[in-house]
Amino acid sequence: MAGFLFANIEKNLQTQFIPAEPGDTITIPEVLHPIRGTLSIEWKSDLVIRGNSMVQSILSFSNQDACAQGISITNSTNITLEGFTVQDTKGDAIKIQYTDGIVFRHVKAEWTGGPKETNGAYGLYPVQCQNVLIENSVSIGASDAGIYVGQSNDIVVRYNIAYDNVAGFEIEYTNNSDVYENHSCHNAGGILIFDLSDL
Repeated sequence: MAGFLFANIEKNLQTQFIPAEPGDTITIPEVLHPIRGTLSIEWKSDLVIRGNSMVQSILSFSNQDACAQGISITNSTNITLEGFTVQDTKGDAIKIQYTDGIVFRHVKAEWTGGPKETNGAYGLYPVQCQNVLIENSVSIGASDAGIYVGQSNDIVVRYNIAYDNVAGFEIEYTNNSDVYENHSCHNAGGILIFDLSDL
C-alpha cells in the first residue's frame, strides 16, 4: 500500500508539470513526498513551483530507482522555484538547462546522510542559462558543488548558505556575475570562480 501511495504522489506532481500553462502555479503540499523518478519540465514559460517552506514541503528521493536528477527543467522561460526542499537524489538535486529567466528562492538541496562521495554531484545547478537569480537558498552535502552556475549570462547569487559540500559556490565560464552576501562553511573550497581562456 505504501508503494501505491508514493506512486500516486509522484504521478500527481508530474501530471501537474506536463500540462502546465503560462501563469500556472504548481503547489508542493506540506509534508515529505517520496519520489522514485525525476520530475521533468520542458518547453514551459511563466511557471511557478511553490511549496509552503523549505521545512514543510520536502521532496525525498532517498528511494530513487529511475534516473538520477531530482528536478530537471530545460528549454524554458521565466520559471520560479520557491519554498521547498529536495533531498537525497542519486545525481543532481535541481538541474536547469537552456532556460532564460530562472529564480531559486528559499529552496534547499540536501543529502541527509552527511558528506559522502556517493551523494549527488550538484545541489542547485543552472547551466547554459540566462538571467539567473539564486537567493535565500541552501545546499548541503553535494559531492561536487552545492550551488553552481556555469556557461550562463547575467546571474545574481546572494544571501545563500552552502556547507558540507566539496565546493560551496562555483561560478564557471559565466558573464556578468554578481555574487555577494553568501555564507560558505565546512566545504573543501568556499567560493570558486573559473574563467579559463579558450573554453
